[in-house]
Amino acid sequence: MGRTSIPELNEKYERGTPLTMLTAYDAPIARQVDSGGVDMILVGDSAGDNHLGYDGTLPVTLAEALSNTAAVDRAVEEAMVIGDMPFLSYGTSLEQSVENAGRFMKEAGADAVKLETAPYGETTIEIVSRLTELGVPVVGHIGLTPQRMKQIGGGYVQGRGDGSSATVEALVETAESLEAAGAFSIILEAVTEETGRRVTDAVDVPTIGIGAGRYVDGQVLVVTDVLGLSEESYRLSKQYADLNSVVHASVQSYVDEVRSGAFPAAEHVFDPVEEQE
Repeated sequence: MGRTSIPELNEKYERGTPLTMLTAYDAPIARQVDSGGVDMILVGDSAGDNHLGYDGTLPVTLAEALSNTAAVDRAVEEAMVIGDMPFLSYGTSLEQSVENAGRFMKEAGADAVKLETAPYGETTIEIVSRLTELGVPVVGHIGLTPQRMKQIGGGYVQGRGDGSSATVEALVETAESLEAAGAFSIILEAVTEETGRRVTDAVDVPTIGIGAGRYVDGQVLVVTDVLGLSEESYRLSKQYADLNSVVHASVQSYVDEVRSGAFPAAEHVFDPVEEQE
């Protein structure tokens, strides 16, 4: 049994089976996410603040993104692995965009790439079209696009029509353009539930929501939020475990045992005779 393919995703989509996606940034977590049965693993630029210690996604370099993706690729057997192209690794020129996208597949083992798209983002849509023509599968990403956070002025919910977000019509038309360009799926981030429904109804490819409500074709969350490893909680997410407490308690127990002399114990040391054997 190999990696989940686009035809397999489409079969689930046609049957109305909700699609599942989680992020992962390293091999140990990717192995567990994969064995848990998700359809897709996104090696997101969200690694910036969830894995690499940055304040956001913008500092993530292409080299870091490729390294993270390669680590995930080495651990995953069944889920589709999607490499997230970081800020300014695409868009500066068509040639450079294609070359960088190709590196995710040729060097890092990704099965597809993801690109954020601004409303009516003609440059990105052209890139999606070219990548599709060349055989690079692409996931689109609309709604709240973190790489544009400096431009839009914050993490505003999109589709509200309050002047701080893209209009519903702009998001629908952008999704339609991404589909026409060849994107096989579209992520919708932080949009109103009605916007999620409108976009989903407008396109014939799966929509994957993160804070996009209940009327999309699948869901994606950041794995550190799911596992309780994040320092903040978000309305769009749900914590399914509290690994912060587990890790803290484990480290504290280790420190206490080393200081007390309880570790290492006799069962943790090597006998000279046993070593010779």
